[in-house]
Amino acid sequence: MKLFFKRHCSSLTTLKTLQNSSAEVAQILNYCKSGALCDAICLLNSTDLSTAFIKKPVVYASLLQTCIKVFSFSQGLQIHSHVIKSGLENDPFIGNSLLSMYIKLGPDFDETQKVFNGHFIKDVISWTSMISGYIKIGKSKNALELFCEMPGLDVEPNGFTLSAAIKACSELGFIRLGKCFHGMVIKRGFISSHVISSSLIDLYGRNCESEDGRQLFDELPEPDAICWTSVISAFTKSDLYAKALGFFYLMQREHGLVADGFTFGTVLTACGNLGRLKQGKEAHAKVITSGLCGNVVVESSIVDMYGKCGLVDESYRVFDKMLKKNSVSSSALLQGYCQTGDFESVIRIFREMEEIDLFSFGIVLRACAGLAALRLGKEVHCQYIRRSGCKDVIIESALVDLYAKCGCVDFAHQIFLQMPVRNLITWNSMISGFAQNGRGEEALRIFDDMTKGGTKPDHVSFIGVLSACSHMGLIDRGRKHFASMTKEYRIKPKIEHYNCMVDLLGRAGLLEEAETLIENADCRHDSSLWEVLLGACTTCRNAHVAERVAKKIMELEPDCHLSYVLLDNVYRAVGRWNDAFKIRTLMKYSGVKKMPGKSWIEANSKLNHDLD
Repeated sequence: MKLFFKRHCSSLTTLKTLQNSSAEVAQILNYCKSGALCDAICLLNSTDLSTAFIKKPVVYASLLQTCIKVFSFSQGLQIHSHVIKSGLENDPFIGNSLLSMYIKLGPDFDETQKVFNGHFIKDVISWTSMISGYIKIGKSKNALELFCEMPGLDVEPNGFTLSAAIKACSELGFIRLGKCFHGMVIKRGFISSHVISSSLIDLYGRNCESEDGRQLFDELPEPDAICWTSVISAFTKSDLYAKALGFFYLMQREHGLVADGFTFGTVLTACGNLGRLKQGKEAHAKVITSGLCGNVVVESSIVDMYGKCGLVDESYRVFDKMLKKNSVSSSALLQGYCQTGDFESVIRIFREMEEIDLFSFGIVLRACAGLAALRLGKEVHCQYIRRSGCKDVIIESALVDLYAKCGCVDFAHQIFLQMPVRNLITWNSMISGFAQNGRGEEALRIFDDMTKGGTKPDHVSFIGVLSACSHMGLIDRGRKHFASMTKEYRIKPKIEHYNCMVDLLGRAGLLEEAETLIENADCRHDSSLWEVLLGACTTCRNAHVAERVAKKIMELEPDCHLSYVLLDNVYRAVGRWNDAFKIRTLMKYSGVKKMPGKSWIEANSKLNHDLD
């Protein structure tokens, strides 16, 4: 009887313990759902870990997911130690939750790699998570290498795995490999997946094959908002901004789909690049009515749109009201001021910025170059080396341009020679730098090196080359390069190229040839061309051509003071004082005023300007 009573009491105690444990598990899960991670961990620490209920994988998986939700890696490490103590580290469910936490929160990806390698059972979720993790840290090549290991281990990729692999191809520009994945998607029957279709459309858009992306989009039976956003983004990345806007209106008006923050960000970029202020304002209004104010991506795009449309004050107002600001929004504001030539504001805002990215360094260096502010440029150069190191082709190209425009062309050339990678902007900066500093032969040598190295010149390259020929008086070479623009490189000459050629011929006294060149140009009605020719007449003291050219300028631009001033100088140079007096009197009665010149002086790290 005593033995029976003892056993009965023992059974009741065990039942009560199990009931308590079950209640604690339920409470832990409730804490996880509400995001109360600290309360969940405190309850876990006060619970007997030997209880079977506490050893359930769902408990630890929920705790790990909550760590991700509240961005707490340190507490995630505590959960990891509990998992090891409970002997559940080989459970696939918990293992994948651990891997997800390390990928999303871990500061060192090597530790994530160790967690992955320590998995006893790696399923397709584990492999997909690891591939996505590599893409997240910018190691897309490693992601593709990992994908190639899967077939050898009999792990079949699912739709999410293929989507991640396609994204890796997109990041690396591996369009041919991406098309192979496209074939695999079709073969495995995943083409109806909107996630994969969006990844493929993005692949084609990023690699300038937006029409293939458009064709894929057209074949989708019922594309969702994500697919629409992908094709709009594809057109934007291919500089087909008008098409992007057309698809955006089609998406909303005919299909009634709701645009999200990414859609508006892409559309605002298209409006800014097209300079369509009215449509940009409409998109801004839709952002407000959609409740997307406060989204840093969308608001940064609004700042950028107003800046590109020339409304920098409006751009600043939007920026000033932003609750969250980052380096992208600050760079967009800097770009707006730089684009309108307000370089002083660029430097002022740059000094106030807390978070600076490489793009911001490039913009402020351009502003320093525009002001020829050498000392400020050197300060920015030092900040760049301190914060970001070196060897960024965009920043170093801006540095070459800065030092060349400030007259330190040898230092610019030194940076140029030390650059391991050079792009077209780098070459153009060096060519223009030598040309502007009177070293035309070196400018032409750099141009020859560029073309021999396989870099195709653009219209900016030829501005530097023709300017170099003009300063050196190399008439035949100037004619040769001007002709090669259209014949060899299919580049249509612009006003700047004609200005250089007119200046070259004018300096050599070939005024009639220069006049004929202007008359045959498509841009012959631009007064700046005739002003260059009139300036050459001053040097050559050719009053007859000067009178003819000045009359032409007065017809094109009656309020331009240069035609009067330069013709007056020609009359004075040839001793026609009465005519000089008459032209001055005509200028006075016509109400034409000479525009004052402005000189910039850098003193005590401050920029001052004087009017002449």
